[in-house]
Amino acid sequence: MSTGNEIERAESEGYAEQQIFSALLTPHRSLNRTGFLAVMLFLSAVSFVTGMVFLMKGAWPVLGFFGLDVLVVWWAFRVNFRTGRAREEITITTSELRVRRISHHGQVAEWSFNPLWVRLDMEVDEDFGIEHLYLISRGHQIQLARFLGPDEKASFYKGLVEALNAAKRGPTYNPIT
Repeated sequence: MSTGNEIERAESEGYAEQQIFSALLTPHRSLNRTGFLAVMLFLSAVSFVTGMVFLMKGAWPVLGFFGLDVLVVWWAFRVNFRTGRAREEITITTSELRVRRISHHGQVAEWSFNPLWVRLDMEVDEDFGIEHLYLISRGHQIQLARFLGPDEKASFYKGLVEALNAAKRGPTYNPIT
């Protein structure tokens, strides 16, 4: 027979509840910093050479428009990279499902659910695949994995269902360790 509550003792000793599932979802960016610099250098060089040709022919205003084009492309890439900082963090333990969404502006939205009351829903297009994943609990509906493509959403859905089923089975107790 033990003295005291085992759960209270575990919390007081600093034991954190074991994670069943943890995922960090970020938007895909196919161009890294080196690729961005290479594209911008190439575009700048081509625009400069072409602008100089127009300048030699007497069409000097064209040089400014080539510089403006490079500036607009640079700005578009910077906006694209900035939006790539958004992310979703999904964590499942035996007693909690936590969704933390961080926008590219740094705004944080966080939801916490009991995994026993959560259900997953999805919208499927027969040609495209899974379009949207939803987490539904007690009247609240949250869209998940907005960054992922259809195949990635299917894989994520499978892993999330397995983790929720494990959470519904409850914690496992191993007296040997």
